[in-house]
Amino acid sequence: MTFSFDAAALANRATSALRAYDPGHDLPALRRRFGAVIAELGSNENPLGPSPRARAAAASALDEVWRYPDPLGASLKRALSAAEGVPVSGITLGNGSHELLMLLAQCFADAEHPVVHSQFGFAVFPIAAAAAGAPSLAVPALPADHPEAPYGHDLDALASAVTANTRLVYLANPNNPTGTWFGDAALETFLGKMPADTIVVVDEAYHEYVDASGLSTAVRFLDRFPNLVVTRTFSKAYALAGLRIGYMLSHPSVAAVCERLRESFNVNGVALAAAEAALGDRDYLARVRETNRVDRAWLADALSARGFRVLPSQTNFLLLDLGRDAAAFEAHLFERGVIVRPMVGYRLPHTVRVSVGSRAELDRLLEHLP
Repeated sequence: MTFSFDAAALANRATSALRAYDPGHDLPALRRRFGAVIAELGSNENPLGPSPRARAAAASALDEVWRYPDPLGASLKRALSAAEGVPVSGITLGNGSHELLMLLAQCFADAEHPVVHSQFGFAVFPIAAAAAGAPSLAVPALPADHPEAPYGHDLDALASAVTANTRLVYLANPNNPTGTWFGDAALETFLGKMPADTIVVVDEAYHEYVDASGLSTAVRFLDRFPNLVVTRTFSKAYALAGLRIGYMLSHPSVAAVCERLRESFNVNGVALAAAEAALGDRDYLARVRETNRVDRAWLADALSARGFRVLPSQTNFLLLDLGRDAAAFEAHLFERGVIVRPMVGYRLPHTVRVSVGSRAELDRLLEHLP
């Protein structure tokens, strides 16, 4: 006997409202298709790879993969505490910062307590709200012709959207996918407007690439604003994307609540060892930062010289505003083994995001531009 079955009809209300996160093209399949000539410029990975110290630590940790990892990640937390000046009790580790952003909504948002985020903020923000069964409000971004932050966060509008029931505000600084940012003074003013019981999350996934004057880190405000949370990742500048590890800095009471729902052993032992070693290799991080700074400017100049509108960026990617539907542009490059990320999923169908890859990859991009 057979019968019709569709599990989607059985999903709970929160899950029914969700759409799966779009990771972009099937890169393993594309690597098999194009081989070594592929230029992977769609995932914002670090083309230099992880530091030698991180590689060595990861290799050494493989000897004990049959053991459970430290459930507390104590050694990495101590290293992060020393590096960031935050108590160990205010540090939460995650399977990438994605997990932590989801965890915050699961712990603090619900049907009566909505989430506020920017229109072109990171895609995980509305997903986190929906997974918690919470309403989310996407506040209109700054206009396309804004001189400093086209499509960036409108902090005044975001502040005005917060009500007494708003439990979470998600910001990204710098922001993915726009590359835009706001300075420390603007953040300080914004935090001063927030109700004491509204948690403000600043995602700093691209923090290590920042070199703009007036922008340092939200961590400097943690002591003054206990409702502030900062999330970071080892996936970008530290080049540990394949190991999936991120961290959150917050008031200890926020971390304690999140610990109630954090999955046991959520960060593997290889990732813990590699992340701690990467954090300690400051010289390698300085090389990554400088390489990205030089290559980002070089690529922006090269694209601008070819007539493209290149948005300002403080990340390891550039957003190109083509002024027309980007599908044909992206398809042209795709067929030549150059993978960029169209932003139709962010409702920016006239833009593409281009990672600052290796010079060989960037030369291939420029060679095949339509």
